[in-house]
Amino acid sequence: MLLEHKTAVIYGAGGAIGSAVARAFAREGARVFLAGRTRPTLDALAREIAQAGGVAQAASVDALDTRAVEEHLNALVAQTGRIDISFNAIASKADQGDPLVEMSVDAFTLGIIDAMQTQFVTSMAAARHMLQAGSGVILAITATPARMFLPNCGNFGVIGAAIERLCLQLAGELGPRGIRVVCLRSAGSPDAPVVDSVMHHLAQQAGVSRDAFEAQLAERTLLKRMPKLAEVADMAVLMASDRASAMTGAVANVTCGETAD
Repeated sequence: MLLEHKTAVIYGAGGAIGSAVARAFAREGARVFLAGRTRPTLDALAREIAQAGGVAQAASVDALDTRAVEEHLNALVAQTGRIDISFNAIASKADQGDPLVEMSVDAFTLGIIDAMQTQFVTSMAAARHMLQAGSGVILAITATPARMFLPNCGNFGVIGAAIERLCLQLAGELGPRGIRVVCLRSAGSPDAPVVDSVMHHLAQQAGVSRDAFEAQLAERTLLKRMPKLAEVADMAVLMASDRASAMTGAVANVTCGETAD
């Protein structure tokens, strides 16, 4: 198993991406700590993982609250001895669907502020523990608008670009101390409820059906399809594992070739 004896914390574990990655981490042997705001959802996921033979523990954590994140990680490390993997899968509060010129200042900036705050808070808290151990992996996730222009994506691309740049900065600062930082970039998984909802909205604006809109997006990729949640989760496993020990400061491209490096 790729993550045997590893301890991982996943913020936003109740969401589509977070839960998919949690299942994959546990399947590969990691002890998974599920953090988020919706405790019943996290508890249900922890039970599901346990029933499948994995080890998971849920906790209510506000990832915008520095003290809450630090107290949770302190307790986690006191219990397990270390934190090997930190993954922030919290969905950004992006405002999509309208041209920038029709957005208010608050609509544009608030999502960026929240995304940067939660990424900074969770990454710094994990890094401090990882620095003591001399090893660890910090993961984040963005989407194709971070790299390419898409109409009416509002502040979503700006948020993604900021997250990717933060990961690069962290990789440079933490690399000499044995900590890797990798960002996943997805083209959006149609089997994720939030992505499906956005596709419905953007399709309506474009005057096409939701399925036709997805087909248009798929046509832009080299593989002519969109990545599934399971594929994104499998890439997260690989990047968190020692098989990717030479990778840091990188964006793992899980876009089915929508962005080609």
